[in-house]
Amino acid sequence: MQITATAVSLTVDDAEASSAFLQRHFGFHEVMAADGFASLTRDDVGLSVVYLRRGLATLPADQRDEHTGGLILAFEVEDLEGELARLQREGVAITMPLISEEWGERAFQVRDPNGVIVQLVDWNAAAQSNQA
Repeated sequence: MQITATAVSLTVDDAEASSAFLQRHFGFHEVMAADGFASLTRDDVGLSVVYLRRGLATLPADQRDEHTGGLILAFEVEDLEGELARLQREGVAITMPLISEEWGERAFQVRDPNGVIVQLVDWNAAAQSNQA
């Protein structure tokens, strides 16, 4: 098997609102969009994020009315405190304050307009604590 791309697809009530949130606050851009559908990426990440509106006929019947839940969309960043300050300046509600786990991971969370959890994380802190 050769994997040529990676995407996470999230079913939400308002695909356009989630798309706008990732564009405005996280630097993603749309590569495809239609009514109830948006596919976004960043040039520096090997991942696409796809939003599908609940109820779309193109979804299999057993998935059509599901809402994404129990998922954390995590982005590793180099300057966690800087990103926290930037998002606060932009008026984004921080739904989980910056925490430091005993194993070294540091992270905080926000939610998009559909309740999708977006977590910014510094996993380098964990790797550095393991080397000490």
